[in-house]
Amino acid sequence: MFDVDTYLRHLGYGGPTKATWQVLRDLHKRHLMTVPYDSTALRSMPASRSVSDVDLDKTFEQVVLGGGGGVCYELNGLFGRLLSHLGFEVSILRAAFRQANGSFGSDGDHVFNRVLLDGRVYLADVGFVGPSYLEPLELSEQTQHQYGCEYRVVTHGAYRLVERRARTGPWNAVYRFRPESAGIPEAGPDARDTLDASESVLAGTIFRSRAVATGQLILIGKRLLEVRDGHEKMRVLLDPAEYDDVVGSIVSGGRLGAADVSE
Repeated sequence: MFDVDTYLRHLGYGGPTKATWQVLRDLHKRHLMTVPYDSTALRSMPASRSVSDVDLDKTFEQVVLGGGGGVCYELNGLFGRLLSHLGFEVSILRAAFRQANGSFGSDGDHVFNRVLLDGRVYLADVGFVGPSYLEPLELSEQTQHQYGCEYRVVTHGAYRLVERRARTGPWNAVYRFRPESAGIPEAGPDARDTLDASESVLAGTIFRSRAVATGQLILIGKRLLEVRDGHEKMRVLLDPAEYDDVVGSIVSGGRLGAADVSE
């Protein structure tokens, strides 16, 4: 059964619980560093693709009590419930991923949280494989700096684009969403989870990620993307022992350096 105190202990959080920016910021980053994205943990997906149909009590047992990972609708569903219990005003947004060819998938490929706080809207997303923001983003076209990376939320027709730029390279879209889609999404029959789409070129590929102090470790198949302080390094893990070590680091947090587990 969902329990706020147990959830906070799992995140290693013992601070204030009032609905403030600092609490939201701290919980968001702690969640990304504590609970991994793990597509192998994919559980039975509701036919409606709606967060409202996810059994969050069961997910809580598997993720928080069991120490497992999850995917977007599970992790953001849990985090949204936690924030709501703490007094934050939370609703769900639907998003479409940017594809390799520059186009976007279906609205509902991804779901994340919208938080209204002190008259400002923030995006809170603890269920995206990455690379992406470690702290909540304000819904603003102003450039926001986080750990060597830059982010902005720009208007693109009827949509807003979350864009990211590492220390080197251009701005790239992460995903797009309609700001008015706040609420519980009821995806149409064409909506799908890119990680679970049988027609996807990446079908069968395992996705895992975990945040570290200044970035993320993202493992897609055997390709490891390390993001640290805005610097990105991609390599293929050909050594089975090294691959297993990295999987352990992401899934269980094992063998991470001290700089990766504390501010």
